[in-house]
Order: sequence, then structure tokens, then C-alpha cells
Amino acid sequence: MTDTSWHLPNPDTQPEFYADVPVKRLVAFVVDTVVIIGISLLIVPFTAFTGLFFFPILMAVVGFAYRVATIARGSATWGMRLTAIEFRDATGARFDLSQAFLHTLGLTVSFAIPILQVVSVVLMLTGDRAQGLTDRVLGSVAINRRAAA
Repeated sequence: MTDTSWHLPNPDTQPEFYADVPVKRLVAFVVDTVVIIGISLLIVPFTAFTGLFFFPILMAVVGFAYRVATIARGSATWGMRLTAIEFRDATGARFDLSQAFLHTLGLTVSFAIPILQVVSVVLMLTGDRAQGLTDRVLGSVAINRRAAA
């Protein structure tokens, strides 16, 4: 993989782009989880309430679709927008549909194998760009959004 990180804000000269990103990602995750639970609960009646029997699977499917759709649309989930962070790829561009899918797939795999999620959190807390495991694999970052000019 070619190092294209020079397209992203430099954490040494522009630390404001990475300030508090791990905490903001945690808050965004909680907000997104609440939204996903809400959407899943709204779907249950349309399954003749059989969705209650497989609610964790329903939530996983809804969560995957929610994350891909919201990240592809604005390079951030609703929780991330609330905390004013967004994803950028290695060139500094916003995520497209394929990048949103790959990032969400990486998150899903990390949750399926808990040690990977632990590694991801440790990387976010110790790295200069606050990148999780999936971010490092894809060469992406979550950064603070610029204020509107």
C-alpha cells in the first residue's frame, strides 16, 4: 500500500483536526446505536412481531444499512454529524458508497471478533491521527469538520 497520508491534515501542524476525535467517535457510536434500536423497533410490527425473536440480527442488518447509507451520503453517520466529525479517505476526499461499505464491513468484523475491536480502540487512543484498525487498513481518518466559512 502506498503512503498517501500527506493528503490528510498533518497531526503535528494541524492538531485541531484530530482533537477529541476518539471521544466524539464514542458519543457518535452511542447516538447511532440509539437510532438503530429505534429504527429496528419501528420495523418489528411489520414483521408481525416475529422480529422480536431475531432482534439482534435485525439490529445488525439495520445498523449495517444505516451506517453504509449515512456514511455514503455525507461521509458521516448522524451521530458523527452531531459531534462534528467526518471520515476522509487517504486522499482527503469524502467517502463514497464503496468506501462506506468497506468501512462498515470492517467495523462489523471488528465487533464480531472482540479482540479486533480492543485493538482498534487502543489504536484510536494512542495514534497521532486517532485511527482505528479499519481506518488504518483503508488509510482513512475521522477528523473534525471545518467550520463553515
